[in-house]
Amino acid sequence: MKVAIIGGTGFVGSYLVERLLQDGHVPRLLVRAGSESKVERHVECEWITGEVGDTTAVGRCVEGTDAVIYLIGILREFPSHGISFDALQHRGVVDTLNAARQQGVQRFLLMSANGIRADGTAYQRTKFQAEAAVKASGMDWTIFRPSVIFGDPRGRMEFCDQLKRDIIDSPIPAPLFYTGLLPFNAGQFQLAPVSVTDVAAAFVQALTDPRTHAQTYCLCGPDALSWKAILGTIAAAGGRSKWMLPAPVFGIKAAARLFDRFPWFPITRGQIEMLMEGNVCTQDDGFARLGVTPRPFNKEALAYLRN
Repeated sequence: MKVAIIGGTGFVGSYLVERLLQDGHVPRLLVRAGSESKVERHVECEWITGEVGDTTAVGRCVEGTDAVIYLIGILREFPSHGISFDALQHRGVVDTLNAARQQGVQRFLLMSANGIRADGTAYQRTKFQAEAAVKASGMDWTIFRPSVIFGDPRGRMEFCDQLKRDIIDSPIPAPLFYTGLLPFNAGQFQLAPVSVTDVAAAFVQALTDPRTHAQTYCLCGPDALSWKAILGTIAAAGGRSKWMLPAPVFGIKAAARLFDRFPWFPITRGQIEMLMEGNVCTQDDGFARLGVTPRPFNKEALAYLRN
């Protein structure tokens, strides 16, 4: 199949392109000018120069393809620089859906996120709106909702690499966040980190499987791990131990309220809120439905953090 990818130069996109080529597909990527070097195995791919806000370029990218995959997601927005959740996670999806329909493309796959909801943070709301647009499109759609994704970042932003840089390698103790006045449950909220290679495999498997049409899959790793355990695993993978101390969330939120508009501040109010909610698959095991056995989150899987 010839597959258009919006967001193919990012972290997940690099693994998806690799898996598509491995399985004999032809990826066509929308690539920002100057980012051509980010295309994995570029001589085997097609690409169109342009940005997601350029509807003409998006139309050229999806023209003549058999399926479209939309991967774009951001962790924080900077509206003054034209980077917003609405533009990239909602309106970009709507524009791509319109372009695909105009070109007669029937298959559409979306990377959403586990835990989204209509009344959540701006990140969660725009992902929810994107899902609604996909479901109302009349296309043969599949939606994936991964938890936090780990894997060798290949020079891109990645969950564990960022935590190692910002928390584990910092000289100050790692924060074990907690709500309320007393730290009885400090660092005990849970996440289910999922391997980027497993996420890519799920997308490629769904491409040609009609049983995945009109289906939503939550993708989580095999274990629900506490924040404290995750930090300990990242530290061990990097060859060190880390001192950890309880940290009240209200103090972090207060600081974020003042400073999260600045790029140098490491976390936003929305990110804190989503982190404290946890991120595990409580009702749906998408990998089991797909027949995929997800990789565990352990220091062997995080060996790339030693580099």
